Amino acid sequence: MESLTLLNRARGVLAGLSIGDALGRPVEGLSPLEIREKYGSITSFLTEKPGGSDDTEYAIATAQVLLKYGRGADSHNFAAFWRDNICPQSESFLGAGFSEMLAIANLKKGFNPPNSGQHIHSWSDGLAMRVAPCAIVGREDIELTKRLTQADGQVSHSGEGIESGLAIAVSISFAMSGYSSSEAIYEMLKHIHIDSWTYRSIMKAVQIYEEFPDTEMDKVVDLLVNAIATHDYAFADLGPEAVALAVSAVLFGKGDFAQTILFAVNLGRDADTIAAMAGAIIGGVVGYTAIPSQWRESLIAVEGSCLAFTKGINPVSLAEGLVAL
Repeated sequence: MESLTLLNRARGVLAGLSIGDALGRPVEGLSPLEIREKYGSITSFLTEKPGGSDDTEYAIATAQVLLKYGRGADSHNFAAFWRDNICPQSESFLGAGFSEMLAIANLKKGFNPPNSGQHIHSWSDGLAMRVAPCAIVGREDIELTKRLTQADGQVSHSGEGIESGLAIAVSISFAMSGYSSSEAIYEMLKHIHIDSWTYRSIMKAVQIYEEFPDTEMDKVVDLLVNAIATHDYAFADLGPEAVALAVSAVLFGKGDFAQTILFAVNLGRDADTIAAMAGAIIGGVVGYTAIPSQWRESLIAVEGSCLAFTKGINPVSLAEGLVAL
């Protein structure tokens, strides 16, 4: 078996993101109760040809920016890449979030970061879902991870949208650096503003984990969603909510890839993004070779269903270039 080299971990991050995205995609928007009523419990892919969605494709876009501009990439480099490769797209942006579409509109109007990311949906999980490549490049250099995440985030997000993206990126960096899944979460908390919505939401997940570490999944999933989700808002893609639920999956997964990612999917809500984020963190902890073979073998090149220019790219193939940076 391949040892836990940086490349193994980086492949694990990108594979975990993509597998989580594909596993969660069919149940996006469902509540945990609706999932149980329809499927009992999600234990594997629900479709014969599973594939990633906007989560995976935007992560590929972030990776492409870093591969083009290197460790010194700034917000204007990210914006230039969006203008050249995303804004001109004439095909439908299938599955794209409000934050991305509003950022595209702002960029077309001539706004530059951080102004392009200042809009009414800047608190979404759209940055958090795509930041894994920033963490692979930064890894043990947490400040670099944070700088790249902020540079990427300013194109499309502000405030809590960037804060929640930082939470995921920093967690992945600690995972890449050899920390356990729980250590990656607890260390990440030291880098998030304590007075933020993101921090408070994550702490709810941590407190429930510490109080009910061995509770049956169905019961604790309901407890987490009831405590963390914003139930009086029409959408489930709020960054602080989705990131906190992803963190809960990492904690309750206890270092096991399959347990982590299936816990995330069965949370429902923004299930593909929650599972993608949790999958990226645990993938960095255990490495690519520890992912169940049937899931590794399912990884295919993306369809470009949201971002046309990504069609034909297998996200795991980008790991070597990112590690080399």
